Amino acid sequence: MQIQALPPALQRPFQPPLSLGLPFKPYFLTSTKHAPPHSHTIATNNSLTLFSRFLNSVKFRSVATVTATDEVVTDDSDAVDEPGFVNIGYISSVHGLQGEIRIKPATDFPQLRFSTPGRRWLKSKVLGGETIQEVELEEGREHHGLKSWILKFRGIDTVEQAKMLIGATLLVTEEDRPELGEGEFYTHDLIGLKVIMKENGKLVGTVINVFNSGANDLLQILLDSSFDILDKSGKSRSADIDASDQLVLVPFVEAIVPDVDMRRREMHITPPKGLLELNLRFDERSKKERRQLEWKERKKFQKRLIAAKKKLCEMEQQHVFHGYQYGEKDQWSLLSDQIVSINSKLLLEALQSLERPAKRQPVPTKWVAELVSAIEAKLINSIKISETYFSNGSEKKLVRDMQEKGLELMSAGKMAIVFLLNEKEHHGGICDSNIVEDEAIDTLVHHMLQKVKDCVSVPLILVSPAQQIQPLKNMFTSNNYFAFDSEKVWFLEEEKLPVVSSLPEGQNKYNILMKSPWEILQSPVGSGGLISLFSKHSIADNLIDMGVKYIELCCPSEKIAGGNSLLLGLINSREAKIGIQISPTITDSEETFDMILSMDFLKKLTKQSSKLQFDANPKAHSFVEKIDKEWVTVTSSTPNSYELSCSIYSSLNACSLNEVCIVEVRE
Repeated sequence: MQIQALPPALQRPFQPPLSLGLPFKPYFLTSTKHAPPHSHTIATNNSLTLFSRFLNSVKFRSVATVTATDEVVTDDSDAVDEPGFVNIGYISSVHGLQGEIRIKPATDFPQLRFSTPGRRWLKSKVLGGETIQEVELEEGREHHGLKSWILKFRGIDTVEQAKMLIGATLLVTEEDRPELGEGEFYTHDLIGLKVIMKENGKLVGTVINVFNSGANDLLQILLDSSFDILDKSGKSRSADIDASDQLVLVPFVEAIVPDVDMRRREMHITPPKGLLELNLRFDERSKKERRQLEWKERKKFQKRLIAAKKKLCEMEQQHVFHGYQYGEKDQWSLLSDQIVSINSKLLLEALQSLERPAKRQPVPTKWVAELVSAIEAKLINSIKISETYFSNGSEKKLVRDMQEKGLELMSAGKMAIVFLLNEKEHHGGICDSNIVEDEAIDTLVHHMLQKVKDCVSVPLILVSPAQQIQPLKNMFTSNNYFAFDSEKVWFLEEEKLPVVSSLPEGQNKYNILMKSPWEILQSPVGSGGLISLFSKHSIADNLIDMGVKYIELCCPSEKIAGGNSLLLGLINSREAKIGIQISPTITDSEETFDMILSMDFLKKLTKQSSKLQFDANPKAHSFVEKIDKEWVTVTSSTPNSYELSCSIYSSLNACSLNEVCIVEVRE
């Protein structure tokens, strides 16, 4: 294929304007010829940084999960008589003075793609369109330590010529793809496969896309109109409601997708109960009405994006937008999602909090020491119990009476329970980001619910890392919500804040750090982030409408599992605002805290979140920044950044000690 070279001015990559919000397109609206959204990793050497996508072949592994790697098939709609192409890399910069270029790989076969001379193609963006130009690869070598490759094309002999190629995508023909081993699949080949229920042979639908969710890949399936499924309430679907155009996500793991027959272009699935119904939309609106609604959602997202950009500009964080000048639409969409997700109000409060002196030492263990001192000085209402109380109960009538009062309040639905399954609070168990198996989640959740099994009217709120939300929902759905009211169970993603730079000498502001040009480096806020979550999702108002008077916040462990009836009875009898169970033997009270707040006090906190004290925890992070039109990486063996965190114990700043009551556990 011979294509004439374009004038140099037209060969530069297309750059979107930064002043406007990017068009938002939900992944479920992406056409089937598009590649799935990409994740990004960082490779570094000295200061230059390159970014590689996941490679897009899919492999069954021994742990029965599937991951996505990326040689993406792209269709050139203008070249009808030409074969499809495969994306193998992205030209990021020039190298040296002899016209060599540096490329970030997007392939599982870099040795084959970059060291073997022969024909390749370059795809460039020109005035919003795309052109494909044939080039001849003369030689290539790996850049050790940088995980990139240095290539030399015939006819490209100067730095000026090489610069014209920056931003282009390197392609090979689809027919040149290497054959995969047994049990391995290219994601492009999975698209279009029929999906069939293994137990009865019924047609479910067709695979239209494959997404990488971090833990495992997800098949996006367009349901067939003939497939009979239940609605979200568990009732049979009405005959006048068409199931066609409905999209469902199914994890591409061997336990759920045991058979893939590429010859017959079909796969068999064995989904757990409720999985297909989980995210369905049943309504009688026409396609036109649904499209209008989707258009409104896109416009709403654009408004949120523009507002979020304005907030960042006010905070002098415009460097976050630099990623819009590089990459492709998927990366821009990812950056837009990241920007909208920033809780700018909480971030501003956190940065302002660091600039003012703390009323009390915010470290949780210091809080506990201060509370113990206040107990000894008889400044706080308290009850002392031994650890044997949890297994044998107590002979003291006062303790038994308070426990019975707490159980009565729980049975009446007067207390809600929040389980914080947070990576920062709880190391190991469900909070390990690598855990994706239901068995690990089942063990912890069953332990948490054991103490409240007789109080199914209690509202539950589960706060966890993003990758754990879906497994939790699946588990509750398959277990009929453990007899709890599904309308009173919330699944919330933990609150996060950007990691910020430490202040170099002479600077007076913190900068948000970037994991890649399109990803913001973030870390969990901690237990204090619950207050922001309750405000964001109107949890306090909903609970008050349900008649809830108290809310228990706990980070579950072997000793703490929620449903603290004694602490609830104590805070109720003393008419206190805060009740805390403490143990002087606990080395890190932030990992295993158990606290009950009155709803009136919680409502006050959501309106006075500035009372919370934030910490700046020094950490060593690898991050990227743009210097002289190049993305460079910054690494350090010593702390070079701050993670912003907040402990729920800092809520003590908002009340006096005589409004606090304590259950002190002694050995």
